[in-house]
Amino acid sequence: VIISNNNNTKIKISIIGSGPSALMLAAELDENIFDIHIYEKGNAAGRKFLVAGHGGFNLTHSESPETFIHKYNPVEFIKPFFIKFNNIDTRKWFENLGIKTFVGSSKRVYPEKGIKPNQVLNAIMLKLKQKKVKFHFNHKWTDFDKNYNPVFIHKNTITTVNSNIVVFALGGGSWKITGSDGQWINIFRKYNIETIDFQPSNCAVKIDWNKHFLADYEGKPVKNIAIYNDNKYIKGEFVITKSGMEGAAIYAHSSALGKQLTFKKSAYIFIDLMPYKKNIDILNKIITSKSSKSKTTILKNILNLDRIKISLLKQFTSKAEFHNDILLVKKIKKLPIEIIGIASLDEAISTIGGLSLKAIDENLKIKKLPFHYAIGEMLDWDAPTGGYLLQASFSMGYFLAHHLNSINIT
Repeated sequence: VIISNNNNTKIKISIIGSGPSALMLAAELDENIFDIHIYEKGNAAGRKFLVAGHGGFNLTHSESPETFIHKYNPVEFIKPFFIKFNNIDTRKWFENLGIKTFVGSSKRVYPEKGIKPNQVLNAIMLKLKQKKVKFHFNHKWTDFDKNYNPVFIHKNTITTVNSNIVVFALGGGSWKITGSDGQWINIFRKYNIETIDFQPSNCAVKIDWNKHFLADYEGKPVKNIAIYNDNKYIKGEFVITKSGMEGAAIYAHSSALGKQLTFKKSAYIFIDLMPYKKNIDILNKIITSKSSKSKTTILKNILNLDRIKISLLKQFTSKAEFHNDILLVKKIKKLPIEIIGIASLDEAISTIGGLSLKAIDENLKIKKLPFHYAIGEMLDWDAPTGGYLLQASFSMGYFLAHHLNSINIT
């Protein structure tokens, strides 16, 4: 790639958005080559980055890079970026900023205890200040001019920014309060750049609970279970909510469930209430228990199921199935629950959809635009919670920075 750089002046790069991928990109660009500008429609940087700190600032995950990469869909899209900058690199990068990390009991990686999310963001911002990165707040991107320079509205004034390179880091369609509303998709569609409607991911699901069950168990966790859907089997836990379920084990299935509801008009999850036991072992325990004991007593005292699991089983099992040992075991291991809906875009932790992966090349360049790139959650990829979402954003920002640092400048 050759970019004109007359009179040895720096190349102006305009980054639109100030989320995790944008901040990493700016931090890794060579300030001797680039005049780096970040345009943010809000009045502060990194608002969505700080949202990730609610309930614990999970920066990445500690599992091996070999297994880590397989948490992404599609794997082959994220793989080259992750190879360039993986979860181990992320920990080192933050520690070089003075943000030491530790691995929690869940194997997730957090800043050391006592380090608050705003301190992490401030450490990044200090690095950007040292690199003379210029921030432009309250600049909302609205279109391109005839030369594909970005056009902004700032204080009710339309402003065109001449740029050698433009990088979009506009986020997905969730957490509108942070500025990530996904409205940018309509601008790309004006220029026939391929996009995909946003759908919620990593979100709660809706279930038509029995009102008596809900009265007893709303807000209660269901632990040591696994959930099946679409050939995916996730161990973990979930929480009963007034409208359905939420929690890591259900979040991992939410995007698939959303697609099933859209295209098939129906969706089910299947809960394994005893993921640590095989069907035959459960059946033998039931058969060898004293016949004088009630089924509920057997479930409680012999199989060690708690009240909430027994109640779930009763709600979604017919009387005939409950009293048939073989059918009961099948339900214990694969309890079907109909999903009647999923949370809205704004309630979701992340989204799928956005800029189609067909619209960009292997270096994250938008094919139909001259020197325009896109990174982060605005692209159509998916990952579970637990540090995987942030990691991919960091990896893309790092990858693109080092790609741009290495281009041939004449």
